[in-house]
Amino acid sequence: MAAADQIKSLVKSFGEGDEERFFTTAMQIAASEARNGHTIFAQELKSLIEKAKKNRSLAFLDRNKTIPILQPSRELHELIEVFQPKIKLNDMILTPEVKEALIKLVNEQRHWEILRQYNLMPRRKLLLQGPPGCGKTMTAQALAGELGVPVFIVRLDGLISKFMGESISKLRLIFDAMPNHRGIYLFDEFDSIGSHRNQGQDVGEIKRVLNSFLINIEKDLSNSVIIAATNMPESLDKALFRRFDDIITFPLPNENEIIDTIKKNLAGFKFSQRINYPELAIEAEGLNYSDIVRACEDTIKEMILKRLINLEKSDMISALKKRKS
Repeated sequence: MAAADQIKSLVKSFGEGDEERFFTTAMQIAASEARNGHTIFAQELKSLIEKAKKNRSLAFLDRNKTIPILQPSRELHELIEVFQPKIKLNDMILTPEVKEALIKLVNEQRHWEILRQYNLMPRRKLLLQGPPGCGKTMTAQALAGELGVPVFIVRLDGLISKFMGESISKLRLIFDAMPNHRGIYLFDEFDSIGSHRNQGQDVGEIKRVLNSFLINIEKDLSNSVIIAATNMPESLDKALFRRFDDIITFPLPNENEIIDTIKKNLAGFKFSQRINYPELAIEAEGLNYSDIVRACEDTIKEMILKRLINLEKSDMISALKKRKS
């Protein structure tokens, strides 16, 4: 019969709502039984697993809609927005350093069970820092796409309360949900609750929330991934940094990344004249990814509304200058 560790893993994954781990363990048990000569039982078990997977897929909601996984808890539903993203890391333009760090997290998450057999925890707590529009929020979505889990966006406006102690209770609700609802938990604009505790304006509820966050993130041993994103890392309390497995900096795009972004977002369209992409990169210097993408979209719109066949270089340059201004 199945090894004791496999049975324990099966029960634990069911209790934590970790479907991927549950089905993986079940398939391992089936394979083990087949090797032991119990072929009929192994085949029956495999058929049951495949049928269960199919039923779960049929029950899965349209990926374009919000997944109401937290609706049974009204309080929690008011604190978190949930959706299943479609994008993956290959859909993003990333620096080699950032991409390497993210791939390492994905690899460890996919093989977390092996790591835990050696009493090692996979990477699962990230602090993303950098200017607005450089891909921090999109990264959370791409990681969720890679791991096949939803993104849980923590609504900080709903978290902070004027009543003493209420914000801490709300924060605890979020951390309590992590073992039962595996996903990417994104604390965007994290500096709003993570600023220095010794700053005069942070006495009160914000300071208590930060202390509570430090305690909860230290205690959390779930299979969920926690991501804090900030545009102002210099304002964060120093005690926060050592709570994260990795601190990833997202810089503004360089010349090559600007060119790649423009080409990617204008794929399928042609310019009416030969384009010098380094020249466009100079025009886009200092812009973030979001601004460059929007400039590309503005250029396409101009082509459509002017009833042109191809894109105009002048429209692209104008769109980039407008974003820069």
